[in-house]
Amino acid sequence: MKKIVRVLMLFGFAFATGALSGTMGCDAVDAAFDCQQVCTKYHDCYDTNYDIGKCRDRCRTSSANDSTVRAKADACESCIEGKSCVGSTFSCGLDCGAIVPGP
Repeated sequence: MKKIVRVLMLFGFAFATGALSGTMGCDAVDAAFDCQQVCTKYHDCYDTNYDIGKCRDRCRTSSANDSTVRAKADACESCIEGKSCVGSTFSCGLDCGAIVPGP
C-alpha cells in the first residue's frame, strides 16, 4: 500500500512540475522515483537522521548529469524492492553505494 501511495504522490509531483506534459523526460521521472526509494530505504534502515530531501536532490542532479549514476540508482531501487534492511545491505551494496550515504 505504501508503494502505491508513493507512486501516486510521485505522479502528482511530476504532473505539477510539468514532467508529464513533456517538459521533463521519462528518464527524469524514473530517476526521481528511484532516488526517492533509495534515499528512503537508507533513512529507514540505517540512519533515521539522514536527510532524505538532500539525498534525493543530490541523486537526481547526479542522475541528470551522469547516465552511470542513473543506471546505478535504477539498479539499486530494483534490488532493494521487497528486501529487508539486512537483505538490502548484502545484496545491493555495490549499486546503492553510488547513491547513499553521500556527503
